Amino acid sequence: CISHLCNAVMSDKDASTIRVIEELKRIYKTKIMPLEKMYNFDTFFSPLMSDAEFDAKPQVMLIGQYSVGKTTFIRYLLGHDFPGMRIGPEPTTDRFTAIMNGPDERIIPGNALAISADLPYRGLQRFGLGFLNRFEGATLPSEVLRNITLIDTPGVLAGEKQRLSRGYDFEETCHWFANRCDLIILLFDAHKLDISDEFRKVLESLKGNDDKIRCILNKADQVDRQKLLRVYGALMWSIGKVMKTPEVMRVYVGSFWDQPLQHEDNRELFEMEEADLMNDLRNLPCNSAIRKINELVKRVRIAKVHAYILGYLREQMPMFMGFGSVFRAVMKRYNLPPGDFPLIDDYKSKLQEQDFSRFNSLKVSVIEAAENTLSTDIPRLMEALPREKRDVELDPASITPEFDSENVKFDDVNPFGESVGMSNDVGEGWCLDDYLAANGSVFASNSVDGFISGGKAKEILMKSGIDVAALRKIWDLSDIDTDGQLDAYEFTIAMYLTEKVQEGYDIPEVLDEEMVPHHKRSS
Repeated sequence: CISHLCNAVMSDKDASTIRVIEELKRIYKTKIMPLEKMYNFDTFFSPLMSDAEFDAKPQVMLIGQYSVGKTTFIRYLLGHDFPGMRIGPEPTTDRFTAIMNGPDERIIPGNALAISADLPYRGLQRFGLGFLNRFEGATLPSEVLRNITLIDTPGVLAGEKQRLSRGYDFEETCHWFANRCDLIILLFDAHKLDISDEFRKVLESLKGNDDKIRCILNKADQVDRQKLLRVYGALMWSIGKVMKTPEVMRVYVGSFWDQPLQHEDNRELFEMEEADLMNDLRNLPCNSAIRKINELVKRVRIAKVHAYILGYLREQMPMFMGFGSVFRAVMKRYNLPPGDFPLIDDYKSKLQEQDFSRFNSLKVSVIEAAENTLSTDIPRLMEALPREKRDVELDPASITPEFDSENVKFDDVNPFGESVGMSNDVGEGWCLDDYLAANGSVFASNSVDGFISGGKAKEILMKSGIDVAALRKIWDLSDIDTDGQLDAYEFTIAMYLTEKVQEGYDIPEVLDEEMVPHHKRSS
């Protein structure tokens, strides 16, 4: 049973992870929360964070159209039923359910969950009774749930059913959970790959959380090997049309229930896929601190831009330009990246309800305290995290042959081929630690035992659209240890150089000394 495997590999948070989370809470309360309070961050974006959100276990949300096997998958994962479980061919799960570990089996109403100081669901009060009456918690004693929480969702409607009103904004609710979950699993039925209008809107609401998304092609034992190949291709095509990203999503293929397989010829494949999925779930507690750091970094960047915008609007009173002009002016004055700015239409609608004269003037000291978090505090916390994950059982077939550390020749460790010289030195100094924090989430979701393999790194870097010759040079500069894989520091260098090439800079012949981590300067 899958639950036995999960029990064997599920990891606890180590002491260093717990210390980092405690320090994150202190940094937020002393440096970030004052900025958010001063400029009404909760009015425009999300409520102030509570200790419960930092302390929360990693959450895994399951999304899919009705009757794809979401609830059955959870039962299979746990090894038994959970309170309030409803399974059927029609949309039987009509509510969001947080499935948590507890001393006994019981159901907790959504209104009680939303006011509990010990749970990370206070922000759901914004959706009102229409949603809270369709939200509940289910507790039961379970080793699987000791370190994670599962979020079961209502089946996404299709056809005529999607015309029914749910009584709350389903897409916005999914977006709220997606921002706070550590893993988002999209389930598809091998016999039902169409994506309805509501499912399309839900997938679009997940934008910005792409690194968290995994897919499961469920009920795959009901088709033979040849048809399964066609079904898999059709699924990738359908997802690609909606997600509009060059990145290929990780799809786990299997049949997650306790019935015998209908087609035995794919048993070995299903077992390998199941083991990979368990590894993904197993690493969640160990990576929870990195995920929280990444989410806090994104929040700080948004809060900083928000403060600059409101400070600028306060300064311009009583004159007022169009919002597009305001964004451009703020971007230019403070040299801010366009990607940190909110969606202009959403922001405009919220601003229209505000009295500009009550906005606080720009207070540089508060913003500098937040910026210090990005440049000093976050890199220090990243250093405090363990660099190696606990031992993970890997399938030998999952190791890229050309990067086998025992058989590889160092002339071949560059996944982009032979070395090719390029142009002049950039000559720029930069703060490596900022990029280390910004890329922490991508590294965590793609690394194994603290390293990203050459094959996985190639897959990530190829998305940049840069030609292979340039990527070959970037690899040679980044792989300082020449071991055919990248640790967090080397991966940060690769991502930084890739970004600079996209901005039009030349690749340096050698790394500037400041770009080489201190512990690698003898390499």
